[in-house]
Amino acid sequence: MGLFEAILLAIIEGLTEYIPVSSTGHMIIASSFMGIQSDAFVKLFTVCIQLGAIMAVVALYFKRFFQSFEFYYKLFVAFIPAVILGLLFKNQIDSLLENVIVVAIALIIGGIFLIFIDRFFDNETKNRQENTSYKNALVIGLFQTISMIPGVSRSAATIIGGLSQGLTRKAAAEFSFFLAVPTMFAATVKSLYDFFDEGGTVSTEQWKLFAIGNGVAFVVSLLAIRFMIAILTKYGFKYFGYYRVVAGTFILILYFSGVSLSIID
Repeated sequence: MGLFEAILLAIIEGLTEYIPVSSTGHMIIASSFMGIQSDAFVKLFTVCIQLGAIMAVVALYFKRFFQSFEFYYKLFVAFIPAVILGLLFKNQIDSLLENVIVVAIALIIGGIFLIFIDRFFDNETKNRQENTSYKNALVIGLFQTISMIPGVSRSAATIIGGLSQGLTRKAAAEFSFFLAVPTMFAATVKSLYDFFDEGGTVSTEQWKLFAIGNGVAFVVSLLAIRFMIAILTKYGFKYFGYYRVVAGTFILILYFSGVSLSIID
């Protein structure tokens, strides 16, 4: 993987991590067209550039991260279900990550759901709340575990979880962004540990790719988060749903046309 491929993957990470369209599906399409080989370093790279995306959330919501300890307690409550299920079903999750069809179908089904979800949740009524309780946090955390199925989208699952608890679209989206920080940081640390524990090495050039990738992911994520909030609060989920259906269908067309597809994140 060269510099161009690294930058493009970082752009895709930044664009899709916080938008409910599944970063996995987009990594499949991009890696297939660029012919990127799914080796140990590439897999590590696609996880580690999440650090740039994490820092974008911290930068945009800096004050929120230092308001009170209760904020962290709620994130911890929401984070725990993913940790437990991740440890219990690691092998099953890994096997799903290798199945392109699962990703495509999850994209399409999730897209259809998003097209109609605004009819289920009247998001901007006076009954909607801006603050997240501990119960809300736990339910959102349970919804996050659904995103362990590749193609579902972590942001989609957690935002819908927030809406199911009576949060406004904006409040649900922002808590989803906040929850991404411990979730993605833990995934990055775990990937780094496994990589080096298995004897992996990183060259000077590869460290440069890490640095550039995280920088690009940071900048793109800043823009994507603002875009997500603006579109979601004004138009809802339907346009993201249409896009997911198209993306999932495109992956199926590629797959059944004999194009070699690989999942690298």
